[in-house]
Amino acid sequence: MTDQKIEAKQPFDAAEMGALAHLYRGEVYRSTIWRTRLDNTTNWAIVTMGIALSSSYSSKEASALPLLLVGFLLAVFMTLEARRYRYFNVWRARARWMETHFYAQLLTGAPLGDRGHWRDVLAKDYAAPRHHISFARALGRRLRRNYIWILALQALAYFGKIAIHPAPAQSWAEMVDRAAVGPLPGLAVAACGLFYYIFWFAFALATLWLDQQRHGARRHAEAMG
Repeated sequence: MTDQKIEAKQPFDAAEMGALAHLYRGEVYRSTIWRTRLDNTTNWAIVTMGIALSSSYSSKEASALPLLLVGFLLAVFMTLEARRYRYFNVWRARARWMETHFYAQLLTGAPLGDRGHWRDVLAKDYAAPRHHISFARALGRRLRRNYIWILALQALAYFGKIAIHPAPAQSWAEMVDRAAVGPLPGLAVAACGLFYYIFWFAFALATLWLDQQRHGARRHAEAMG
């Protein structure tokens, strides 16, 4: 096996280092803006969940249906947040790339040369911009980091509602009967709810595995994201 020849890079002059510093500031600013957008989407989900809780627990006779319907809204918000996360990840990856390959070397006094062709990788990302993460992996990250807790709260709130209102349930069968929605029997509603949570739990584990495979393969690779 022949050794691959690495083309030497000319060191940055003062003007180029100044331009790179401004470029880094721009990427940090964009990542901050998109980080705020992510937080806004999560806030929408939390507020919606709070409204559903208030409606269902406003009285003993109040229906538990809002706690069911909010599940669809949570899925919508999670989808929007995953899409925003893909954009945020682009700006974050670029800023982090410059931190590890330029500023870290600058602080340690290492030569700002051709280590890993980092300049070529960054230039290609600007010349042909693309998402660094798939939509499924982005959705899985937001699910594991934020929405899994909101979904858990939804499940506990719904379980508590049918367990104590309008009076404490005396058996599992009574709780299942209370889960009925209109013409749908309680058993069908409970089965749909169980499938809903099993799906998200399995999706979270599957995308976690994909992340681990991706990161393991890229641990020493010269690629961003």
